[in-house]
Amino acid sequence: MLDIKEIFKRIPHRYPFLLVDRIVEIEEDQRIVGIKNVTVNESFFQGHFPHRPVMPGVLICEAMAQVGAIFAYSVGGGLDNGKVFMLTGLDRVKFKRPVEPGDQLRLELTSLKRRGSFWKMWGVATVDGMIVAQAEISAMEVPVE
Repeated sequence: MLDIKEIFKRIPHRYPFLLVDRIVEIEEDQRIVGIKNVTVNESFFQGHFPHRPVMPGVLICEAMAQVGAIFAYSVGGGLDNGKVFMLTGLDRVKFKRPVEPGDQLRLELTSLKRRGSFWKMWGVATVDGMIVAQAEISAMEVPVE
């Protein structure tokens, strides 16, 4: 398990754009599971939507990508290697139900392919065991300039 201090060591994201609170499982070279606690205090709820707050789907995908980055950094050595994990593509994205304040997102990513600095992962976001979103995520590790 990785707490927020360990997450800070693995990815450069910070408030208000850090969308992972905890890592609860890592199976080396296979899969990772992260948690995002969705609270009413999230800044995006002010405009999306004021009378019915719903987490934007693009941010659910970003949360999955951040968990994927933590996985890649954990496997590849982390920020010490002078690289960042950059999203390069989203395919087969589906949203099944809204994510609202009070929900806890469980973000599970499974490695599909890794070739050099290129990664492809399958992500599934669930709330209370129900799928809310899924996507094939492509990314590359690139040097920090």
